[in-house]
Amino acid sequence: MPRTPIMGAGGIVVRGGPRPLIALVQRSKDDAWVLPKGKLKRKEAPIVAAEREVVEETGYRVEIHDYLGAISYKVGRKLKLVEFWRMQALGKTGRRPTDDIKAVQWLPLEAAIKQLELPLEQLFLRNVGARALGVIAPVAAPSAARPPVVAPPAPAPDAARLPAIVVAEEGRRSFLQLLMDAFTFRRRSRA
Repeated sequence: MPRTPIMGAGGIVVRGGPRPLIALVQRSKDDAWVLPKGKLKRKEAPIVAAEREVVEETGYRVEIHDYLGAISYKVGRKLKLVEFWRMQALGKTGRRPTDDIKAVQWLPLEAAIKQLELPLEQLFLRNVGARALGVIAPVAAPSAARPPVVAPPAPAPDAARLPAIVVAEEGRRSFLQLLMDAFTFRRRSRA
């Protein structure tokens, strides 16, 4: 019987200004710089967990924008699925982050990608970074093209053991919401 994955949620948090910055957090347990994220509480919606975790880890209140995508990887013998939303920090200062966070750092996109410890998070931020910065970036001229949406690679024969990234198209609902909709539709169609 397949194991239930560990569900997590987080955000790509942007702070405005002439040069937009992205929040990274340094974990106390291993000093690793990562994207702010955490596990869902029982019966908690992913988007609610994303906001809660980001506020706890960065100390900043945020405004949530669109769904960006998800990453999955192994933690011990279990699969972990973490969904991310695009967020904008509200205010210029935040409160003290939770005790499991040692520091918060605000960096430009390229520096943030380089600072991240986990290669999977680096790849994810590289793929969604331009969209995340679009929260506060000036509106482009109508003739300007949108940044391309990167489709996930074709699954390998042993894909269940490999980490994965899913980059959502703009306006797409979360992975968990899509699953819930499928189960709800299935129940309604049987009635």
